[in-house]
Amino acid sequence: MKITIAHSPDSDDAFMFYALAKNKINTLNYEFEHILCDIQTLSAASIDEQKYDLSAISFHAFIYADKYYDLMTCGASMGDNYGPTLISNQNQAHNTEQLLNDIKAGKIEVAVPGLLTSAYLSLKLYSPDIKVKALNFDEIQPAMKNGDFEAGLIIHEGQLNYAKNGFCKLVNLGEWWFEKTNGLPLPLGTNIIRKSLSSEVKADLNELLKQSIEYSLNNKEEALNYALQFGRDLNKEEAAEFVGMYVNELTLDLGQRGKKSVNIFFKEAFDLGLIPKMPNLEFVI
Repeated sequence: MKITIAHSPDSDDAFMFYALAKNKINTLNYEFEHILCDIQTLSAASIDEQKYDLSAISFHAFIYADKYYDLMTCGASMGDNYGPTLISNQNQAHNTEQLLNDIKAGKIEVAVPGLLTSAYLSLKLYSPDIKVKALNFDEIQPAMKNGDFEAGLIIHEGQLNYAKNGFCKLVNLGEWWFEKTNGLPLPLGTNIIRKSLSSEVKADLNELLKQSIEYSLNNKEEALNYALQFGRDLNKEEAAEFVGMYVNELTLDLGQRGKKSVNIFFKEAFDLGLIPKMPNLEFVI
Protein backbone atom coordinates (compact mmCIF):
# COMPACT_ATOMS: atom_id res chain seq x y z
CA MET A 1 0.00 0.00 0.00
CA LYS A 2 1.42 3.38 -1.00
CA ILE A 3 1.31 6.12 1.62
CA THR A 4 2.11 9.78 1.01
CA ILE A 5 3.99 11.50 3.84
CA ALA A 6 4.40 15.27 3.75
CA HIS A 7 6.75 17.11 6.07
CA SER A 8 8.95 20.17 6.15
CA PRO A 9 12.56 20.20 4.85
CA ASP A 10 13.92 20.93 8.32
CA SER A 11 16.56 19.08 10.28
CA ASP A 12 14.16 18.02 13.02
CA ASP A 13 11.60 16.54 10.59
CA ALA A 14 14.38 14.92 8.57
CA PHE A 15 15.73 13.36 11.78
CA MET A 16 12.24 12.14 12.71
CA PHE A 17 11.45 10.55 9.34
CA TYR A 18 14.98 9.27 8.61
CA ALA A 19 14.27 5.58 9.25
CA LEU A 20 11.19 5.64 7.02
CA ALA A 21 12.92 7.60 4.26
CA LYS A 22 15.95 5.29 4.21
CA ASN A 23 14.21 1.98 4.99
CA LYS A 24 15.99 1.49 8.31
CA ILE A 25 13.00 -0.29 9.83
CA ASN A 26 10.51 -2.91 8.66
CA THR A 27 7.77 -0.91 6.92
CA LEU A 28 5.44 -3.94 6.67
CA ASN A 29 3.48 -3.79 3.41
CA TYR A 30 3.70 0.00 3.06
CA GLU A 31 5.56 1.99 0.45
CA PHE A 32 6.21 5.61 1.40
CA GLU A 33 6.41 8.66 -0.84
CA HIS A 34 7.95 11.65 0.96
CA ILE A 35 6.87 15.15 -0.05
CA LEU A 36 8.93 18.00 1.39
CA CYS A 37 7.30 21.40 1.76
CA ASP A 38 7.24 24.29 4.25
CA ILE A 39 4.80 23.98 7.15
CA GLN A 40 2.62 26.95 6.14
CA THR A 41 1.98 25.37 2.72
CA LEU A 42 1.39 21.93 4.24
CA SER A 43 -1.07 23.41 6.70
CA ALA A 44 -3.00 25.12 3.90
CA ALA A 45 -3.06 21.90 1.84
CA SER A 46 -4.49 19.91 4.74
CA ILE A 47 -7.27 22.45 5.19
CA ASP A 48 -8.25 22.66 1.53
CA GLU A 49 -8.13 19.00 0.61
CA GLN A 50 -7.14 15.49 1.70
CA LYS A 51 -3.94 15.73 -0.32
CA TYR A 52 -1.67 13.55 1.84
CA ASP A 53 -2.23 10.43 3.92
CA LEU A 54 0.07 11.61 6.69
CA SER A 55 1.26 15.18 7.07
CA ALA A 56 3.11 17.51 9.35
CA ILE A 57 0.97 20.50 10.28
CA SER A 58 0.91 23.26 12.85
CA PHE A 59 -1.36 22.69 15.83
CA HIS A 60 -2.99 26.01 14.93
CA ALA A 61 -3.91 24.83 11.43
CA PHE A 62 -5.35 21.58 12.74
CA ILE A 63 -8.40 23.55 13.88
CA TYR A 64 -9.34 23.90 10.23
CA ALA A 65 -8.31 20.40 9.13
CA ASP A 66 -10.01 18.23 11.76
CA LYS A 67 -12.85 17.41 9.36
CA TYR A 68 -10.47 15.28 7.28
CA TYR A 69 -7.69 14.35 9.69
CA ASP A 70 -7.00 12.91 13.14
CA LEU A 71 -4.09 13.82 15.40
CA MET A 72 -1.30 11.33 15.98
CA THR A 73 0.10 10.70 19.46
CA CYS A 74 3.65 10.73 18.10
CA GLY A 75 5.57 13.20 15.96
CA ALA A 76 4.68 16.41 17.80
CA SER A 77 7.07 19.33 18.22
CA MET A 78 6.59 20.91 21.63
CA GLY A 79 8.49 23.89 22.99
CA ASP A 80 9.40 22.71 26.48
CA ASN A 81 10.38 26.06 28.05
CA TYR A 82 11.63 27.35 24.68
CA GLY A 83 10.05 28.18 21.34
CA PRO A 84 9.20 30.94 18.85
CA THR A 85 10.95 34.15 19.83
CA LEU A 86 9.96 37.77 19.41
CA ILE A 87 13.10 39.72 18.53
CA SER A 88 14.18 43.29 17.81
CA ASN A 89 17.32 45.05 16.60
CA GLN A 90 20.23 45.17 19.07
CA ASN A 91 20.40 48.95 18.95
CA GLN A 92 16.92 49.08 20.46
CA ALA A 93 17.79 46.76 23.34
CA HIS A 94 18.17 49.61 25.83
CA ASN A 95 14.50 50.54 25.27
CA THR A 96 13.08 47.03 25.33
CA GLU A 97 10.25 47.69 27.79
CA GLN A 98 8.84 50.61 25.82
CA LEU A 99 9.20 48.74 22.55
CA LEU A 100 7.37 45.73 23.99
CA ASN A 101 4.57 47.95 25.31
CA ASP A 102 4.19 49.54 21.87
CA ILE A 103 4.05 46.11 20.25
CA LYS A 104 1.39 44.90 22.68
CA ALA A 105 -0.66 48.02 21.97
CA GLY A 106 -0.54 47.39 18.23
CA LYS A 107 1.54 50.47 17.51
CA ILE A 108 4.37 48.49 15.88
CA GLU A 109 3.84 45.89 13.15
CA VAL A 110 5.48 42.52 13.80
CA ALA A 111 6.66 40.23 11.00
CA VAL A 112 5.33 36.71 11.62
CA PRO A 113 6.00 33.39 9.82
CA GLY A 114 2.49 32.79 8.44
CA LEU A 115 -1.00 33.15 9.89
CA LEU A 116 -1.55 29.39 10.15
CA THR A 117 1.51 28.79 12.33
CA SER A 118 1.29 27.99 16.01
CA ALA A 119 3.93 30.67 16.50
CA TYR A 120 1.47 33.30 15.28
CA LEU A 121 -1.35 31.98 17.46
CA SER A 122 1.00 31.87 20.46
CA LEU A 123 1.89 35.52 19.87
CA LYS A 124 -1.80 36.47 19.80
CA LEU A 125 -2.35 34.49 23.01
CA TYR A 126 0.51 36.46 24.54
CA SER A 127 -1.11 39.76 23.50
CA PRO A 128 -4.23 39.73 21.27
CA ASP A 129 -3.84 43.35 20.08
CA ILE A 130 -0.48 42.81 18.39
CA LYS A 131 -0.47 43.95 14.77
CA VAL A 132 1.21 41.54 12.37
CA LYS A 133 2.26 41.04 8.77
CA ALA A 134 2.92 37.55 7.44
CA LEU A 135 6.19 36.75 5.67
CA ASN A 136 7.97 33.52 4.83
CA PHE A 137 9.85 32.47 7.95
CA ASP A 138 13.24 32.93 6.27
CA GLU A 139 12.40 36.46 5.12
CA ILE A 140 11.88 37.90 8.59
CA GLN A 141 15.46 38.55 9.72
CA PRO A 142 16.51 40.01 6.32
CA ALA A 143 13.44 42.29 6.35
CA MET A 144 14.38 43.50 9.83
CA LYS A 145 17.96 44.15 8.73
CA ASN A 146 16.57 46.23 5.87
CA GLY A 147 14.64 48.33 8.37
CA ASP A 148 11.21 47.14 7.19
CA PHE A 149 10.24 45.92 10.67
CA GLU A 150 11.27 46.83 14.19
CA ALA A 151 10.28 43.40 15.49
CA GLY A 152 9.82 39.89 14.17
CA LEU A 153 8.71 36.48 15.37
CA ILE A 154 11.21 33.78 14.48
CA ILE A 155 10.96 29.99 14.29
CA HIS A 156 13.12 27.07 13.11
CA GLU A 157 16.87 27.71 13.14
CA GLY A 158 16.25 31.42 13.67
CA GLN A 159 15.76 30.56 17.34
CA LEU A 160 19.46 29.66 17.48
CA ASN A 161 21.07 32.26 15.22
CA TYR A 162 19.24 35.54 15.88
CA ALA A 163 21.85 36.85 18.35
CA LYS A 164 24.79 36.31 16.04
CA ASN A 165 22.78 38.00 13.29
CA GLY A 166 22.52 41.16 15.39
CA PHE A 167 19.13 40.86 17.08
CA CYS A 168 18.02 40.69 20.70
CA LYS A 169 15.25 38.75 22.41
CA LEU A 170 12.12 40.49 23.58
CA VAL A 171 10.06 37.43 24.55
CA ASN A 172 10.55 33.69 24.14
CA LEU A 173 6.98 32.44 23.84
CA GLY A 174 7.92 28.92 24.97
CA GLU A 175 9.33 30.36 28.19
CA TRP A 176 6.25 32.56 28.61
CA TRP A 177 3.87 29.61 28.10
CA PHE A 178 5.87 27.36 30.45
CA GLU A 179 5.57 29.94 33.23
CA LYS A 180 1.92 30.75 32.47
CA THR A 181 0.83 27.08 32.57
CA ASN A 182 2.99 25.94 35.50
CA GLY A 183 5.42 23.94 33.43
CA LEU A 184 3.60 22.77 30.30
CA PRO A 185 5.23 22.64 26.84
CA LEU A 186 4.03 24.96 24.07
CA PRO A 187 2.25 23.07 21.24
CA LEU A 188 3.85 23.94 17.90
CA GLY A 189 3.82 21.22 15.23
CA THR A 190 2.14 17.86 15.00
CA ASN A 191 1.44 15.04 12.59
CA ILE A 192 -2.01 14.22 11.28
CA ILE A 193 -3.45 11.20 9.50
CA ARG A 194 -6.34 10.98 7.06
CA LYS A 195 -9.61 10.00 8.75
CA SER A 196 -10.75 7.93 5.78
CA LEU A 197 -7.94 5.40 6.25
CA SER A 198 -8.94 2.24 8.11
CA SER A 199 -8.32 2.08 11.84
CA GLU A 200 -5.81 -0.73 11.21
CA VAL A 201 -3.80 1.35 8.74
CA LYS A 202 -3.87 4.40 11.03
CA ALA A 203 -2.60 2.31 13.94
CA ASP A 204 0.14 0.82 11.75
CA LEU A 205 1.31 4.22 10.54
CA ASN A 206 1.31 5.68 14.04
CA GLU A 207 3.46 2.76 15.21
CA LEU A 208 5.83 3.02 12.23
CA LEU A 209 6.35 6.73 12.81
CA LYS A 210 7.05 6.02 16.45
CA GLN A 211 9.58 3.34 15.47
CA SER A 212 11.22 5.79 13.05
CA ILE A 213 11.62 8.38 15.80
CA GLU A 214 12.95 5.73 18.20
CA TYR A 215 15.47 4.57 15.60
CA SER A 216 16.86 8.08 15.19
CA LEU A 217 16.99 8.70 18.93
CA ASN A 218 18.87 5.41 19.35
CA ASN A 219 21.19 6.12 16.38
CA LYS A 220 21.69 9.84 16.80
CA GLU A 221 24.99 10.23 14.97
CA GLU A 222 23.74 8.41 11.89
CA ALA A 223 20.39 10.19 11.81
CA LEU A 224 21.95 13.58 12.54
CA ASN A 225 24.38 13.23 9.63
CA TYR A 226 21.34 12.72 7.39
CA ALA A 227 19.45 15.63 8.98
CA LEU A 228 22.39 18.01 8.55
CA GLN A 229 21.66 18.43 4.86
CA PHE A 230 18.38 20.08 5.88
CA GLY A 231 19.96 22.32 8.54
CA ARG A 232 19.97 25.61 6.58
CA ASP A 233 23.34 27.03 7.65
CA LEU A 234 23.43 25.25 11.01
CA ASN A 235 26.70 23.57 11.90
CA LYS A 236 26.61 20.07 13.36
CA GLU A 237 26.58 21.29 16.96
CA GLU A 238 23.73 23.72 16.27
CA ALA A 239 21.78 21.11 14.30
CA ALA A 240 22.16 18.64 17.18
CA GLU A 241 20.85 21.29 19.59
CA PHE A 242 17.90 22.13 17.34
CA VAL A 243 16.98 18.48 16.78
CA GLY A 244 17.26 17.83 20.52
CA MET A 245 14.81 20.64 21.18
CA TYR A 246 12.09 19.24 18.95
CA VAL A 247 12.64 15.48 18.77
CA ASN A 248 12.46 13.98 22.26
CA GLU A 249 10.23 12.00 24.62
CA LEU A 250 7.25 14.25 23.90
CA THR A 251 7.76 13.54 20.20
CA LEU A 252 7.59 9.81 20.84
CA ASP A 253 4.35 10.23 22.77
CA LEU A 254 2.55 13.40 23.82
CA GLY A 255 1.39 11.71 26.99
CA GLN A 256 -0.97 13.37 29.45
CA ARG A 257 1.28 16.41 29.91
CA GLY A 258 1.38 17.14 26.20
CA LYS A 259 -2.32 16.49 25.63
CA LYS A 260 -3.22 18.75 28.57
CA SER A 261 -1.21 21.58 27.07
CA VAL A 262 -2.80 21.12 23.64
CA ASN A 263 -6.25 21.34 25.20
CA ILE A 264 -5.38 24.50 27.16
CA PHE A 265 -3.78 26.05 24.07
CA PHE A 266 -6.95 25.65 22.03
CA LYS A 267 -9.34 26.54 24.86
CA GLU A 268 -7.55 29.82 25.62
CA ALA A 269 -7.44 30.71 21.93
CA PHE A 270 -11.16 29.96 21.59
CA ASP A 271 -12.08 31.91 24.71
CA LEU A 272 -10.21 34.94 23.33
CA GLY A 273 -11.97 34.64 19.97
CA LEU A 274 -8.73 33.85 18.14
CA ILE A 275 -10.07 30.61 16.63
CA PRO A 276 -13.60 29.86 15.42
CA LYS A 277 -14.12 26.59 17.29
CA MET A 278 -12.59 23.96 19.52
CA PRO A 279 -11.14 21.23 17.29
CA ASN A 280 -11.94 17.56 17.62
CA LEU A 281 -9.01 16.29 19.68
CA GLU A 282 -9.20 12.64 18.67
CA PHE A 283 -5.79 11.01 18.82
CA VAL A 284 -4.77 7.92 16.86
CA ILE A 285 -3.03 5.48 19.18
